[in-house]
Amino acid sequence: MQQLFSVQGKKAVVTGGTRGIGYMIAEGLLKAGAEVFISSRKADSCDEAARELGKIGRVHAFARDLSQESECRLLVEQIAEHTDTIDILVNNAGATWGAPLEDYPDAGWDRVMDLNVKGVFNMTRFLRPMLDKAAVPDDPARVINISSIDATMVPLFPSFAYSASKAAVNHLTAHLAAELAPTILVNAVAPGPFHTEMLDAAMQSHGDEIRGLTRVGRTGSPEDIAGAVIYLSSRASTFVTGAVLPVDGGASTTGPVRVPGNRNTGLAAS
Repeated sequence: MQQLFSVQGKKAVVTGGTRGIGYMIAEGLLKAGAEVFISSRKADSCDEAARELGKIGRVHAFARDLSQESECRLLVEQIAEHTDTIDILVNNAGATWGAPLEDYPDAGWDRVMDLNVKGVFNMTRFLRPMLDKAAVPDDPARVINISSIDATMVPLFPSFAYSASKAAVNHLTAHLAAELAPTILVNAVAPGPFHTEMLDAAMQSHGDEIRGLTRVGRTGSPEDIAGAVIYLSSRASTFVTGAVLPVDGGASTTGPVRVPGNRNTGLAAS
């Protein structure tokens, strides 16, 4: 049974892997025995994350802005200098932008869409040859897109582009799953509230309300998100493709527990 959920010896790419949910996923995969390639826009963040994650296992870090097609191509070229196969691609790199409706800037909208949607599409298509090469009949390669419960629930904050982008990711996941099967399985994980740097300010001011969005009364832990990704990366999930797995304490399925001030709404998480 342990082999059913094993990712030992697999090679994984985790975009946006230097902080937050991406770091949790990279750390979990390393602990499970995978070799991991991470990326971030900032070189110093890559260096710091590589130092810490390198204490666990074999990790490579590259500074690339995946909102740009050329940078996606360069990242794939850098990965190819180390390996000719990739078993797992986790499209996690993402951005959010909050502003009132009447003031929402084109630049913010474009930044979010370019990274959260176009970046997912470009990384998947450019890495496809390496994913194809890694696949075997009883264990296809995997693409796991990090979505959000904001794709299906109205967010608590005015993050219009973010929620729209994550809804697009969900549909893109299904479209890519149809295109790439059976060699590559494509699924998405939709996190609820996790206490990350992106959510830190909101936790400071609305912590009880955020925890109240879930039926389990807490935010997600690193083990919660890593476990979901490891499942979707392992032999255990070879009959699953085109799915969106909510990892949100029940917020999007059972509805939130009502607490004082709770507007019964969703929340940006990744």
